[in-house]
Amino acid sequence: MDNNNLNNLGQQNERQGQFQYQQSNANPYQQPNPYQQNPYQQNPYQNDGELEEPVSFGEWMVTMLVMCIPCVNIVMVLVWAFGSGTKKSKSNYCKATIVWSLIMVVLSFVMTIIFGGAILAALSAQGYPY
Repeated sequence: MDNNNLNNLGQQNERQGQFQYQQSNANPYQQPNPYQQNPYQQNPYQNDGELEEPVSFGEWMVTMLVMCIPCVNIVMVLVWAFGSGTKKSKSNYCKATIVWSLIMVVLSFVMTIIFGGAILAALSAQGYPY
């Protein structure tokens, strides 16, 4: 290689470095566009490339009405939570309802044992047979 080619190579590297510097420091005060979607973010209603409609107001009204009917509500919560034809948001709501119900059953069982034992201990200390 002659000096001319080495000189051209050095100038090219220098230009590339300047270009990279200009790109990284183009405008440090520029705010990101809030309406431009990040390509790594997913639409919450998108399911395998197809958009899923959110649960409508009327559907939620019917859901709440059914949840007020004894015995039917337990069956329908299980159907909506684990059924295949249910929208994702309604399914998640029903799964959360099941989890909270189980938590409340366990807590009430534990509280019954604790307070029941305390009441029985207080009664036996008073001389009442149980």
